Amino acid sequence: MTVLSPSLIILATGDDVAVARSDVAEGENLCVSGINLVAKESIPSGHKIAIRAVPSGGVVHKYGQVIGQATQDIRQGEHVHVHNLEMPVEGAFHESSHLYVPTSLVNEPMTFEGFLRDDGRVGTRNFIGVISSVNCSATVCKQIAEAFKGEALGEWPGVDGVVAITHGSGCGMGAKGDGFDILSRTLRGYSNHVNFAGILLIGLGCEVSQLTPLMEALTPRSSTLMSSLVIQEQGGTRETIEHGKSLVRQMLPIINEARRTPQSLRHLTVGLQCGGSDGYSGISANPVLGAAVDLLVRNGGTAILSETPEIYGAEHLLTARAATSEVASRLMGRVHWWEDYVVHNGGDMNNNPSPGNKAGGITTILEKSLGAVAKAGSTGLMDVYQYAEPVTAQGLVFMDTPGYDPVSATGQVAGGANLICFTTGRGSTYGCKPTPSIKIATNTSLFERMPLDMDFNAGGIIDGTDSIESAGYRLFELIVATASGLKTCSELNGLGDNEFLPWQIGAVM
Repeated sequence: MTVLSPSLIILATGDDVAVARSDVAEGENLCVSGINLVAKESIPSGHKIAIRAVPSGGVVHKYGQVIGQATQDIRQGEHVHVHNLEMPVEGAFHESSHLYVPTSLVNEPMTFEGFLRDDGRVGTRNFIGVISSVNCSATVCKQIAEAFKGEALGEWPGVDGVVAITHGSGCGMGAKGDGFDILSRTLRGYSNHVNFAGILLIGLGCEVSQLTPLMEALTPRSSTLMSSLVIQEQGGTRETIEHGKSLVRQMLPIINEARRTPQSLRHLTVGLQCGGSDGYSGISANPVLGAAVDLLVRNGGTAILSETPEIYGAEHLLTARAATSEVASRLMGRVHWWEDYVVHNGGDMNNNPSPGNKAGGITTILEKSLGAVAKAGSTGLMDVYQYAEPVTAQGLVFMDTPGYDPVSATGQVAGGANLICFTTGRGSTYGCKPTPSIKIATNTSLFERMPLDMDFNAGGIIDGTDSIESAGYRLFELIVATASGLKTCSELNGLGDNEFLPWQIGAVM
């Protein structure tokens, strides 16, 4: 149930708060769902106002779920935020029964225009990747890629670009353990990525993250489209750069011949992200993306929900939809790992809402998580994956990642995402090579303020001029068009060269 009034939105029966559709002035008379109230203070757009009194210690509901516990008496008409709301006592979290229902595919699934690779996978873009095994080879990778910017590719219009994938790790770490395993999986996932038609891997030579085992673990390609260089063996920096450029030049005419052909949506894997969230994220952009995800899944595609710290407190909504008890158990296992991890590092899970999130109206991690989970739509949860682990299941899956967007998206792309959908209320400019990133604005003001960065406006939900179903279908159409070659704003702006950011965990030695 979503009820709109000229000033307020109520999201579910029994909610204690409504959300302001625009700035509400102190003393303003308001009415929503038959409830008359007077604003006791100014309420910023996207923030919460109490529609009924809540005593100190009482729980506050939004989305029909608990989002926090009152730290003082809250009167009807008061602003509800960090000054009077905190995480509830343990035990206030909800449990749900098993609600899994197998998804029925549509009779005539849609297709997209993609690049069919020799191994049967399908790409949405046609890049060459120059990938560093260690930070020590990062500059060499960047200079090789830089040689193929702009007019340098004029002869090869079928090649989307040459991308340097560089990072700040690869040595000064143990050769076993979580840190090394995560980096290895991430580098392997990018090197194998279907949007890289050709790859050149470059190492220094003495690093912990050695090239030989990485190359041996990759999916075979023709020798022309998969090469590696070691700087110490090439004779130095300049020699490696020149040799690297010659190897890329050999790839260009082959990769340029690739053509898009109609392909099943079962070859499309979409990573779901939200960043710079606001009080509207869980009302507009995230539910709209969820509606598009349902259409994608019913057409045979796959969606990856991630950001484990940002489902905290809403995990019951996912475990209820798990295809098996084992899937639910694996998800809860990752949630418990995070509880231990943040305590070990002197934090707590409610630290997650950022200053920007709070300025936009989000108060607790429960509120943020309930809105974030809406990105996942309503289909069953089919599997749970470790960070950067290859995704093989069809349908909605979960990957354990941090909430920091570049780190989370890097894991999704390493797992096989060949398109990203990114919702934002405050305004994100995230780009992601080799995977296009669709930016979805939660509100019309943002869409109009940053028109060259936003690809889709979900603000009509807040304005009362659009529905989640209608907007979800249009977003699904945009997803298919983007997978078929339509450029996103971040691509047109040249973003995506600096967003490769593997999750760094473990000792740096």
